[in-house]
Amino acid sequence: MTLENKQCAEKSVIHVDTSSRPYDVHVGAGNLCQLGAIARASAGGARCCVISETNVAPLYADAAEKSLAAAGYDVAERLVFAAGEGSKRLPVLADLLEGLAARELGRADVVIALGGGVTGDIAGLAAALYLRGCEVVQVPTSLLAMVDSSVGGKTAVDLAAGKNLVGAFWQPAAVVADVRCLSTVSPALLTDSCGEVIKHAVLDDAALLDELARSPLNGPETDESRMARVVARNVSIKRDVVAADERESGLRQTLNLGHTIGHAIEAASDFSLGHGSCVAAGLCCMARASERRGWCSPQTCERIERCVIAHGLPADTELSHDVLMGYVAHDKKRHGATVSIVVPEEIARVRLRTVSLEELAQLVELGCGVRGA
Repeated sequence: MTLENKQCAEKSVIHVDTSSRPYDVHVGAGNLCQLGAIARASAGGARCCVISETNVAPLYADAAEKSLAAAGYDVAERLVFAAGEGSKRLPVLADLLEGLAARELGRADVVIALGGGVTGDIAGLAAALYLRGCEVVQVPTSLLAMVDSSVGGKTAVDLAAGKNLVGAFWQPAAVVADVRCLSTVSPALLTDSCGEVIKHAVLDDAALLDELARSPLNGPETDESRMARVVARNVSIKRDVVAADERESGLRQTLNLGHTIGHAIEAASDFSLGHGSCVAAGLCCMARASERRGWCSPQTCERIERCVIAHGLPADTELSHDVLMGYVAHDKKRHGATVSIVVPEEIARVRLRTVSLEELAQLVELGCGVRGA
C-alpha cells in the first residue's frame, strides 16, 4: 500500500483528559510542519531536543527541527540511537539521559520523541526521569505508534527477564501524528501494525472490524483520508479507556487484549517477530480458547480470525505450549499464582478475568497451535 501524496482533508484533534494532565492528539496529513506551533502552544519551553533512531532521523528529523526552530525554539543537537527493539535497554536510556544533560535542557524544556514505538517508549521514559520530569511531545512515525503507544503515557525499557519491565506513566504535552510519514514505512511493518488496529476494533467498534475485514487497511485502496480517519478512530477508542483508568488499575487492562499470549510469542522469537503480528496471533488464540470454553460464540471468533487473515497477519503460533507458558510466567500481568487476561465475549465487549497459571495453560492448549484442526 502507498499513501497518495496529496493534501488530506481528514484532520482531527482528539482531546485526552487524564487525571495527571490533559493533552491533544493531532492526526492528519502534513502535520509534521505544524510540530513547532503545536509544541509551542502545548509544552512551551525555550529549548528542545529531538530524540530519534537511525532509520527515522534521516527521513524526518530535519523537517521536525526546521518547524521547531520556526516556532522560536533553540534546537539542541539531536540524539540518535540504533533502530530496533534491542535498543530499548537501560544502557541506551542512560546514554540519552547523559545526552540531555550535556545539551543543558532544563525542566521546562521539551523532548521531541520522533519515531516508532521504541522511540516513543525510551524517549518518553528519558523525559520522565530527566530532572524528575520534563515535557515530551510524541511524534509517532509508524502506524503502531500512532494508534497505540504514543497515546496514554506508558513509557518503558526492556529487561532480560521481559518486555517493558522498567517504566513510568508520563503523559505527553501533545501527540503529533502525520499519516504522510507512513509512505516511507515498509509494507511488512505497516501490515504488522494492523494487529493493534484490529485489536481496538474488537474492543469497541464492530463496524470498523467488519470494514477492515472487507477492505484491509494495508490494501491498495487505502488513501491518506481513510488512513487518517482510521488512526483517529483508534486514538479515540484508546483515549476513552485511558481517560477512565490512567494507571491501569482496571479498565485499561482491557487494552492488553491479545497481549498475554502475544508478548510470549514476541519474547520467544527474541523480538524478531513484530509486536502487531504477535498481538494478532495472541488475539486469535484467546478467541479460540474463549469459544471452546463457551465465553464467546463461534461467530465472534470467526469474525476476529477473518479480519486478521485478511490483513496477512498470523492467526496462530507453532511454538510449544511449554515455551509459551515459560514466558507468560514472567509477564508483568502476573500476580503471584494468577494472571490477568482479557477475553472477548462478543465484538465490542470483552471481560477481564483472573486465572491461575494452570487455567491459563489450559487456555493455551485450547487456543494455540490448533487452527485448522
